Amino acid sequence: MKTKYIDLIDQTFDFPQEEFTLKTNELNFHGIDLMTLIKEYGAPLKFTYLPKISNNINRAKSWFADAIKENNYAGSYNYCYCTKSAHFKHILDEALKNDIHIETSSAFDVDIVENLKAQGKITENTYVISNGFKRNQYVHNLARLINNGHENCIVVLDNFEEINLFDQVVKGKYNVGIRIASEEEPKFEFYTSRLGIGYKNIVSFYNNQIKDNSKVTLKMLHFFINTGIRDTAYYWNELLKCMKVYVKLKKECSTLDSLNIGGGFPIKNSLGYEYDYAYMINEIICQIKQVCDEHNVAVPNIFTEFGSFTVGESGGAIYEVLYQKQQNDREKWNMINSSFITTLPDSWAINKRFIMLPINRWDKEYERVLLGGLTCDSDDYYNSEQHMNAIYLPKYDQDIPLYIGFFNTGAYQETIGGFGGLQHCLIPTPKHILIDRDGDGKLNTSVFSEQQTSEQLLSILGYDYGINTNFSKTNNPNGEDSETIKLSY
Repeated sequence: MKTKYIDLIDQTFDFPQEEFTLKTNELNFHGIDLMTLIKEYGAPLKFTYLPKISNNINRAKSWFADAIKENNYAGSYNYCYCTKSAHFKHILDEALKNDIHIETSSAFDVDIVENLKAQGKITENTYVISNGFKRNQYVHNLARLINNGHENCIVVLDNFEEINLFDQVVKGKYNVGIRIASEEEPKFEFYTSRLGIGYKNIVSFYNNQIKDNSKVTLKMLHFFINTGIRDTAYYWNELLKCMKVYVKLKKECSTLDSLNIGGGFPIKNSLGYEYDYAYMINEIICQIKQVCDEHNVAVPNIFTEFGSFTVGESGGAIYEVLYQKQQNDREKWNMINSSFITTLPDSWAINKRFIMLPINRWDKEYERVLLGGLTCDSDDYYNSEQHMNAIYLPKYDQDIPLYIGFFNTGAYQETIGGFGGLQHCLIPTPKHILIDRDGDGKLNTSVFSEQQTSEQLLSILGYDYGINTNFSKTNNPNGEDSETIKLSY
C-alpha cells in the first residue's frame, strides 16, 4: 500500500517541481538543504532567498518584451516595485540590481527613496510613482524630492484636493498622474474603490484643475483592480472601461503618455498552481493597442507596480511541531513552536493560502491534522480553509522532531505582523536569515535579525528590565525565552 507522505504527493501533484525537490526524504527549496539550515539556525526560522527576487523581475520583463514585439507595440515598459510589500533594505538592494523603478505609498517611503538615491542605487532616471492618500508629511516629502531635482517623480492624484496641496509647496513644474476609482467585483461589500477619482469625473477634473495650470503636466493614468490581474470577465471589462477613459483623456491632453496597470500578479500558493503569465500580458498589450488604434491615438507607455510578485516567492517560514493534541475522536492538533497570528498574519486575517510542506520524514506514513499556534487565541490556526485542501503531514512521533515549512511568504507578513515590535501574547519574532548565491552559485547565508528577547519586548512595554533578573535565562531556538531547565513532552 502507498501510505507514505511522498506517495500522497506523487499521486496528487507533479513532483518534484522547479523550486521543490527531495533529497534523502528531506525537502530542498531552490537547492537549499532546509534541514541543514535548521541544524545551523534552529526553528522557528524566517528566511529570504534573494535570487528569487531578481528572477521574477526578469521573468516579467521578458514576458512584456515578448508581448510588445509580438503586437508591434510602440510604447515602452517600466517595471516598478511596490515598496509596501516589503520595505527592507536587502529587498530593495536586490530589486534595484535589475534596472527597475519605485512605487511609494506613504511619507516615510520617500525617506527610503532619498536614502537609496544618496547611495547611488536610485538615479535621476528612476521613476518614483507616488500613490496613496497624501497627508501633510507625504506631500512635503514628495515636494522636497521634486524640488531637489528628481523630475521623474510622478504624483498620482488620489482626490480633487491634492493638486492644490502640491501647488503650495512645489517650487517649479511637476508631473502628475490620475488614479481611476475602479468598480469592485459584485461580491464586495462596496461598489467602488475608496482610492482614486471616478471614471466619469476624470476628464472634467483635468479640464478644470490641470489643463491651465502651468506648473503641472499630466503624464499618467493609473488603473488598478483590487482582486488582481486575472483572466475574468470582470477584469477585462474594467480594463476596457479604463481604456475608454484613456483615449478620451489623451485627445484632451497631449502630454498624457503612460498607463499604469498597477500590480496584482498572483503568486504560487499550492503545488497545483497554474497561471499563464505570458498569455495575460500579451492579451493586455493586445487590447490596449486595439482600443488606441480604433480611436487613432498613440499607445501609452506601460507601467506596472508588482509587489507580491516581486518579493513573495522569496520568503519562507519554518516551524517545529512541538506536540500533538487529540481533542476528540477525529481532530488531531499539531502545535507549532510559534504563532500564525504573529508570523503569518495573512493566513488568519484573510485566509491567505501559502504552500505548506513538511521538511523531513517524507518516507513516513501520513495523517490528517490541524495546525495550531502558541497563542491563547482561537484564531491562531491553519486549516483546510486556508490550505485549499485538508492538511496531511507525516505522522507525529514524539521521539523524532517534525519540521514544516510555509513557502512564498515574502510579501507583507513582516510589516503586517509588526516586525521588531510587540507580538500577540508576547510570542517573539523568529530569527530571520538572508540567503544569497555568489558568482559561482555557492550559497551564502547571514543573520538579518536574531530572535526577539524578553528584554526587547519588556523595553517596548516600558518595564525596567534591571529589576528582578536574578535567574539564568537562555534564548532557545524553539521560539520562547526559557529558564535553563529543558522541558520535553
